[in-house]
Amino acid sequence: MDYIEWFYKRVSELRVQKGVSAREMSLSLGQSESYINKIENKRTLPSLTGFIYICEYFGITPQEFFNNNTVSPQKTKQLINEIEKLTPEQAEHILQIIKDINGK
Repeated sequence: MDYIEWFYKRVSELRVQKGVSAREMSLSLGQSESYINKIENKRTLPSLTGFIYICEYFGITPQEFFNNNTVSPQKTKQLINEIEKLTPEQAEHILQIIKDINGK
Protein backbone atom coordinates (compact mmCIF):
# COMPACT_ATOMS: atom_id res chain seq x y z
CA MET A 1 0.00 0.00 0.00
CA ASP A 2 1.21 3.47 -0.85
CA TYR A 3 0.70 5.20 2.51
CA ILE A 4 1.64 8.64 1.22
CA GLU A 5 -1.08 8.49 -1.44
CA TRP A 6 -3.49 7.00 1.08
CA PHE A 7 -2.69 9.77 3.59
CA TYR A 8 -3.85 12.51 1.22
CA LYS A 9 -7.09 10.66 0.53
CA ARG A 10 -7.68 9.92 4.23
CA VAL A 11 -7.47 13.60 5.21
CA SER A 12 -10.01 14.44 2.52
CA GLU A 13 -12.39 11.62 3.51
CA LEU A 14 -12.32 12.52 7.18
CA ARG A 15 -12.83 16.20 6.42
CA VAL A 16 -15.85 15.46 4.22
CA GLN A 17 -17.29 13.17 6.91
CA LYS A 18 -16.94 16.01 9.40
CA GLY A 19 -18.80 18.26 6.96
CA VAL A 20 -16.31 21.10 6.79
CA SER A 21 -14.58 22.81 3.91
CA ALA A 22 -10.83 22.64 3.42
CA ARG A 23 -10.67 26.38 4.05
CA GLU A 24 -12.66 26.13 7.28
CA MET A 25 -10.48 23.28 8.54
CA SER A 26 -7.29 25.14 7.64
CA LEU A 27 -8.35 28.23 9.53
CA SER A 28 -9.51 26.16 12.52
CA LEU A 29 -6.02 24.67 12.66
CA GLY A 30 -4.51 28.17 12.69
CA GLN A 31 -3.04 27.76 9.22
CA SER A 32 -3.37 29.61 5.93
CA GLU A 33 -6.63 29.23 4.01
CA SER A 34 -5.00 26.82 1.54
CA TYR A 35 -3.21 24.53 4.05
CA ILE A 36 -5.58 21.54 3.83
CA ASN A 37 -6.16 22.10 0.13
CA LYS A 38 -2.42 21.77 -0.46
CA ILE A 39 -2.36 18.53 1.53
CA GLU A 40 -5.38 17.04 -0.24
CA ASN A 41 -4.00 18.03 -3.64
CA LYS A 42 -0.68 16.29 -2.91
CA ARG A 43 1.40 19.44 -2.88
CA THR A 44 2.63 19.09 0.70
CA LEU A 45 2.57 16.90 3.78
CA PRO A 46 2.04 18.28 7.27
CA SER A 47 4.81 18.25 9.84
CA LEU A 48 4.45 15.73 12.65
CA THR A 49 3.03 18.49 14.84
CA GLY A 50 0.64 19.45 12.05
CA PHE A 51 -0.46 15.82 11.74
CA ILE A 52 -1.14 15.65 15.49
CA TYR A 53 -3.26 18.81 15.24
CA ILE A 54 -5.17 17.30 12.32
CA CYS A 55 -5.92 14.19 14.38
CA GLU A 56 -7.04 16.35 17.30
CA TYR A 57 -9.27 18.32 14.95
CA PHE A 58 -10.97 15.09 13.89
CA GLY A 59 -11.13 13.88 17.49
CA ILE A 60 -9.11 10.75 16.76
CA THR A 61 -5.71 9.35 17.65
CA PRO A 62 -2.92 8.87 15.09
CA GLN A 63 -3.53 5.12 15.43
CA GLU A 64 -7.19 5.62 14.51
CA PHE A 65 -6.17 7.83 11.59
CA PHE A 66 -4.00 5.05 10.15
CA ASN A 67 -6.50 2.25 10.81
CA ASN A 68 -7.49 1.62 7.21
CA ASN A 69 -10.10 -0.94 8.29
CA THR A 70 -12.22 1.84 9.80
CA VAL A 71 -13.92 4.09 7.28
CA SER A 72 -15.23 6.53 9.87
CA PRO A 73 -13.11 6.53 13.03
CA GLN A 74 -15.06 9.42 14.53
CA LYS A 75 -18.37 7.53 14.28
CA THR A 76 -16.76 4.32 15.52
CA LYS A 77 -15.45 6.16 18.57
CA GLN A 78 -18.90 7.65 19.24
CA LEU A 79 -20.53 4.23 18.93
CA ILE A 80 -18.06 2.64 21.33
CA ASN A 81 -18.58 5.43 23.86
CA GLU A 82 -22.35 4.92 23.73
CA ILE A 83 -22.15 1.12 23.80
CA GLU A 84 -19.98 1.27 26.92
CA LYS A 85 -22.93 2.89 28.73
CA LEU A 86 -25.26 -0.03 28.00
CA THR A 87 -26.08 -3.04 30.11
CA PRO A 88 -24.63 -6.36 28.85
CA GLU A 89 -28.07 -7.32 27.55
CA GLN A 90 -28.48 -4.05 25.66
CA ALA A 91 -24.98 -4.38 24.20
CA GLU A 92 -25.80 -7.92 23.02
CA HIS A 93 -28.96 -6.60 21.35
CA ILE A 94 -26.96 -3.91 19.53
CA LEU A 95 -24.37 -6.52 18.51
CA GLN A 96 -27.08 -8.69 16.97
CA ILE A 97 -28.51 -5.69 15.08
CA ILE A 98 -25.06 -4.87 13.70
CA LYS A 99 -24.51 -8.48 12.67
CA ASP A 100 -27.90 -8.48 10.95
CA ILE A 101 -27.07 -5.26 9.07
CA ASN A 102 -23.72 -6.74 8.00
CA GLY A 103 -25.39 -9.97 6.91
CA LYS A 104 -23.52 -12.19 9.37
